[in-house]
Amino acid sequence: MSHKGALPIQSCWVLTEGLAGLRNQAIGLAQALGVPYVLKEIKKPRGLRKLFPYKLEFTAPWPDLLITCGCQSVAAAVAVRRASQKKTFTVHIQDPQIGPNHFDVVIAPAHDKVRGENVFITQGSVHHVNQEKLEWGREHFQSLLSALPRPLISVLVGGKNRHKGFTVASAHDFAMKLRQAVNKTGGALAISFSRRTGASNEAIIRQELAGRSTYIWDGRGENPYFGLLGLADGLVVTGDSVSMISEAVSTGKPVYIYELPHAGGRHKQFVRSLVASGVARIFNGSVEPWAYTPLDETRKAADFVSARYTASMSGSR
Repeated sequence: MSHKGALPIQSCWVLTEGLAGLRNQAIGLAQALGVPYVLKEIKKPRGLRKLFPYKLEFTAPWPDLLITCGCQSVAAAVAVRRASQKKTFTVHIQDPQIGPNHFDVVIAPAHDKVRGENVFITQGSVHHVNQEKLEWGREHFQSLLSALPRPLISVLVGGKNRHKGFTVASAHDFAMKLRQAVNKTGGALAISFSRRTGASNEAIIRQELAGRSTYIWDGRGENPYFGLLGLADGLVVTGDSVSMISEAVSTGKPVYIYELPHAGGRHKQFVRSLVASGVARIFNGSVEPWAYTPLDETRKAADFVSARYTASMSGSR
């Protein structure tokens, strides 16, 4: 996919270790910049390779712009910048765990600790959701969800990760609260599970919501994610993914976050900041209409990158 924009950039690499969440953040920034990009993937070191210094797997010609995301891509970004004699403008998303001076721009959420004059701090994460994709989702998946009664509550279910647990007790509680919400509204649910949800948790939620007006994506065929976002009257999101929450609060739809137990301090800080600024609420079994100004952190980050890149071209870099 490529996009032609105003920046004088002929080539851009989007480089990650291949995880969808990291790749989508980097793609989202490239699309917001309006530049043509090529996807590249870091090969994770295996066995004895972990014991030896990083070896650059890519060769010239080097791109005008390099966008990386995630810890596995840090060494590659530094190596490309060095190999290109700093002619490649490097942008890293997330805390690189090394000095930000190794990059032209670092974009990091507020709950990360990295700071510097070339660091742009976001309230959440950058992502690939935008109004064009939401409109496409509304049109493309309208027939899939048109039979469901309104209001439609779209539910984005994550799961266990290294910071937070999604227990059997959590699954029962979450399903109970969803049942309460749909009973109060008289509408319907449209649910998408992730691979991290777990078979047992997914089975619990399916069983608890059986017999109600509910659409559940079975993982087959085209992913209706943009349809769920675009067609929703309200959104309920499990609190395990900063990216998923950030995408939800960019839609302007009422967003409710279901907090999982044992959430880390930085994650709680992120959720509380959204609640305090009025762009999200904690999910306790009710979904009501309300309005807020959608977060557009990807656009703001792209503007920061554009300004820094333009300055570098004028010789002030």
